[in-house]
Amino acid sequence: MHSTRTNLENHEIRLRNFSSVKLVFIQLRPKQWTKNLLIFAALLFSYERISLATFVDTLLGFLLFSLVSGCVYILNDYVDRDADRNHPVKKNRPMASGALNPHLALKIGGILLTASLITSYFVNPLFTGLLIAYFALNVSYSFKLKHMVIVDIMVIAAGFVLRAIAGGLVIHVPFTPWFLICTMLLSLFLAIGKRRHELFLLENDKGTHRKVLEQYSFALLDQLSSIVTTAIIISYSLFTFTSGRTIQLMWTIPFVIYGIFRYLYLIHMEHKGGSPDLVLFQDKHILVTVILYVVSVLTILAFFK
Repeated sequence: MHSTRTNLENHEIRLRNFSSVKLVFIQLRPKQWTKNLLIFAALLFSYERISLATFVDTLLGFLLFSLVSGCVYILNDYVDRDADRNHPVKKNRPMASGALNPHLALKIGGILLTASLITSYFVNPLFTGLLIAYFALNVSYSFKLKHMVIVDIMVIAAGFVLRAIAGGLVIHVPFTPWFLICTMLLSLFLAIGKRRHELFLLENDKGTHRKVLEQYSFALLDQLSSIVTTAIIISYSLFTFTSGRTIQLMWTIPFVIYGIFRYLYLIHMEHKGGSPDLVLFQDKHILVTVILYVVSVLTILAFFK
């Protein structure tokens, strides 16, 4: 009897441990790691550098950035766990729902962050510095900057720009200014769409979840979106002609225009845009456009010099 009871207790402990690991993994938000795929952009536009070694380096950079961004999510959800309980979707997150011990999540996040930074140093010390800068920026966002109107969406955009730069650092290639500008503008476009979606969800009680929403309006966000949309199309068009690559890249411009227009349709007509990563996989039009864009860029860079 004693042996049976002991086995049952050990089994229950293993189940609890497995459940905690699963909850921590969910807390790292792997579904949002698609944002970190931007790291592969450097490899995509450096066709002549594509090899098994550079692919492995980029993949490692992607994994390390994903872990660091996951640690940011842990800290952010730890800070926001009370406010998230008032959100129709975020209330189901592990810490907000009470399923995951917040202090345990913080400890595991600290271990993952330290291990990621140490590993990144062997890839490129500059990459380590960038990861530290990304983490510090997002910590500042979690505690202060997310409450500052306009600044909040600019910080979100800066995070995407750092992802693009990280892709270049892991394979040791430089970026053209136009590429970074396009990345920044596209990031602003997605951040504005995210805020608009939050405003739509919490229109009747918008200050309960994010106080900064009290300082936004649909008119303001739509105006910002119009400005950024125009800037993206112009900047990307200039990038295709001035990147030092073949001018045949101009044939990818229609994919960019359609992708932006489709995303605007989803924001205004279907009230989506809160999670760009979900939109990528749930909307077949966006997904097919992205695939065709990548294939087109690879084909053009492979056959046109």
